[in-house]
Amino acid sequence: MAQNGLASRLYNGEAGLNIVGRRKLWFGVAGVLILVAILSFALRGFSLGIEFAGGNSFQVPASVGTLDDAEREVNSALATENTGVKVATTQKVGGPGGDSYELRTPQLTVEQANAVKAQIADDLNINANEISSNQVSEAWGSQVTERAVLGLVIFIALVMVYLILRFEWRMAVAAVSSLFMNLILTAGIYSLVGFEVTPSTIIGFLTILGFALYDVVVVFDKVQENTRGITANNNMTYSEAANLAVNQSLMRSLNTSVVALLPVGGLLFIGAGLLGAGTLKDLGLVLFVGMAVAFLTSILVATPLLALLKNYDPRIQAHNKRVQTRRGALGRGEATGKVTPTAVDGDAADVIDPDSAALAGAAPKVGSRPAGKRPTGARGGRPGGGGNRPGGAKRR
Repeated sequence: MAQNGLASRLYNGEAGLNIVGRRKLWFGVAGVLILVAILSFALRGFSLGIEFAGGNSFQVPASVGTLDDAEREVNSALATENTGVKVATTQKVGGPGGDSYELRTPQLTVEQANAVKAQIADDLNINANEISSNQVSEAWGSQVTERAVLGLVIFIALVMVYLILRFEWRMAVAAVSSLFMNLILTAGIYSLVGFEVTPSTIIGFLTILGFALYDVVVVFDKVQENTRGITANNNMTYSEAANLAVNQSLMRSLNTSVVALLPVGGLLFIGAGLLGAGTLKDLGLVLFVGMAVAFLTSILVATPLLALLKNYDPRIQAHNKRVQTRRGALGRGEATGKVTPTAVDGDAADVIDPDSAALAGAAPKVGSRPAGKRPTGARGGRPGGGGNRPGGAKRR
């Protein structure tokens, strides 16, 4: 009984999940999520770090107490000097002189920054020379953004060339569309939740592109294997073959995603949560969110979109019609009369005799493996032909 469980069927590629056939549902959900993300971009925007928005940072020795103690004292100094701002982010950093706390604030003038530094030293009873302060201009963040966009354009161009050479242009379009959706949804989560955007976040965004591309290529490689020479037989439509490929590669993609998310989760929750390393938090957060979204888009968006594009190909359209026509003819002549929906295309298909179905190309069950090819040269039910002998000659 355990062998017929969902996990076993997933592992064997026989779960029978109707993914490609429900592409309208996935596209509808994706459209709503993208709309929400775009509205969030326009209405809420992003919570930019001081590298992008500009600001000041103060570093105090860790010997003054806990990180919360340091943040409380710096906020008190900011209030005393009537700056009108508070500490935006805090993190513990290491250095040659020992550990220290870095506290970042919005933009301050030079006079305000010097006054706050002196007040912090007075409140913490330490020498002002033990406190380092820096001012970050938003121009630096603009340069980082420009180079990140340039890197993204180059990456997408190289990916398009590779996928066109490795597969075909329709697969390239579907894969790149999935990548863009992955970026939009991940950025939308950042905007909605209010996660801070730092240079580490930008690096993480570029990193998840490679992971998302790997996930898509794994699925598309199986699709190409299942659909190679598909027009030479009338066993299944392109959508059915693509759906079968998704079922067969689903467990592999799931295992890859889980194995990748475990160390990233450790980096995020242990490194950032317990150790208080802010840089690890920025990098781990975008990787965790992006990898999870990449798994979903590679399965629910990339392959259904590929099937949709392929169905506009006249050669595939003709093949799909031949499959449906043959099934209809078989249903009229040898069907039991009961009608059930096909697994992928959504059209009605007749329930037929299993032996006749193998010869006539009946609609396959979702998750079932392609039927084996008949031996070449087999005719009339026996190898070697076996047709009528000329002149009525009898076998001796």
